[in-house]
Amino acid sequence: MTLEKDLWRACDILRRDNNCGGVMEYVEHISWVLFLKFLDEQESEFETRANYARRPYERTVADEYRWEKWVGKALGEPVGEGMRTAPEWDGEELMRFVRGELIPHLASLSGSPEREVISGVFGERNVIVCASPYNLKDVLGIVDRINFESEDDVHTVSQFYEGLLRRLGQENKVAGEFYTPRSVVRFLVDIVDPKIGETVYDPACGSCGFLVEAHEHMRKQERTIKDHRVLQEKTFYGQEKKPIPALLGLMNMVLHGVRTPSVRRRNTLEENVTRGVSERFDVVLTNPPFGGTENVQIQNNFPVRANATELLFLQHISKKLHPRKGSRCGMVVPEGTLFRGGAFAAVKRQLPEDFDLQMIVSLPSGAFAPYSDVKTALLVFERSGPTQEVLFHELPLRTGLKKFSKGNPLSDADFAEAREAWKLWQRHRRDEGPRPEATSRTWIESAETLVARGYDLSAKNPNRPEEETPQALADITASLLENSRRLQEMAARLDTLVNSKELV
Repeated sequence: MTLEKDLWRACDILRRDNNCGGVMEYVEHISWVLFLKFLDEQESEFETRANYARRPYERTVADEYRWEKWVGKALGEPVGEGMRTAPEWDGEELMRFVRGELIPHLASLSGSPEREVISGVFGERNVIVCASPYNLKDVLGIVDRINFESEDDVHTVSQFYEGLLRRLGQENKVAGEFYTPRSVVRFLVDIVDPKIGETVYDPACGSCGFLVEAHEHMRKQERTIKDHRVLQEKTFYGQEKKPIPALLGLMNMVLHGVRTPSVRRRNTLEENVTRGVSERFDVVLTNPPFGGTENVQIQNNFPVRANATELLFLQHISKKLHPRKGSRCGMVVPEGTLFRGGAFAAVKRQLPEDFDLQMIVSLPSGAFAPYSDVKTALLVFERSGPTQEVLFHELPLRTGLKKFSKGNPLSDADFAEAREAWKLWQRHRRDEGPRPEATSRTWIESAETLVARGYDLSAKNPNRPEEETPQALADITASLLENSRRLQEMAARLDTLVNSKELV
């Protein structure tokens, strides 16, 4: 607990600095400091193993830029447990080294996957550094006391970083870029159940919550050194459009033990999937951004053209899933995606025809609170179609709650009924158990029913008690917002036609 308090105190120190007043700035700063400390300790461990095995080992970072060396000069050389001599560098020397030597060196690294990861963190952007050398020294002193060889310290830092990303979402009001509720992430990862040897892809990885949880899930399956190497080098792939989420995601993976994750900064939707794709993946886990729009050039990259990002991501995912039977996806979608017609219906048609659409979970109001008020649902589908039947589940609110909120967030326990429904459904599909009986929250619909209603995939519970029949206010609001958005799209298209003089 002392370490966790110290880490939050480091954030408070950064928050007071002139260069780090905002949440984005101090989160970025503490992230790269943690990253360098972790990297140095991990390399020391690898070097020790190599020496023991009488193998050569070349460090990723040159000796003078190792954490132990330059932080030692900034804080003083160690003379005992938790004690240091007076520092060799004054504040001016420290800042000159960090800004003028350390960061440029790290940004220029190349020649190996490990070096590319580091240069990806420190290149292509202005790395935020404290204005005050005294604030920087205080933060370095706190982080320097972390022992990444200690499981307790590693767990504490991971929990701290999780809270840091959660705070970033709360204070910035941007859920999709930085934070998906861990209960949602864990549920989808458990349901999709990635295995060692399978590739896992998030096309909008943000801070890499899905990839981190997938790694935690899969490393329990490790049995051999080969398993470990496969997880480290050939399993996790992510793409993120914006630089800061990409940075935080990369560091999040590294801090959770994946040394060389393939996290790339790029606009995923720029890939033209109408011409085929270069990479395919066994598992997709994602919460892609929704509510945004893309220009005509981006829309031309897809079989069904539309400007809504959620629809474009759905098409991208369907093309990126490996053609082999069993490749699968678990993803978050806005409720509007499920009931909208037009281009949305054209794309949704591919799900039951080309995939086995296995489960749709309708989340209640406030599931993403306080980050977003958009009502959402979860889709699980597999490359083993066509669909015969779909399991629907409406996640209930807890007794006495009108909606989930910051004070009463969605939790793992809230998914207990959905998990059990999934287990029974899978047993039945394997001919190992009876067909699950319909309940007030769970039911099964045939593909023919979905086709008959125009590929409307929204939850239309036939078993809801009469007292719950009136449409929830949040559902009504979502429908109104959706209608408003469609009118705005129509107005925008009309304006384009008028301005291009296509109308006389």
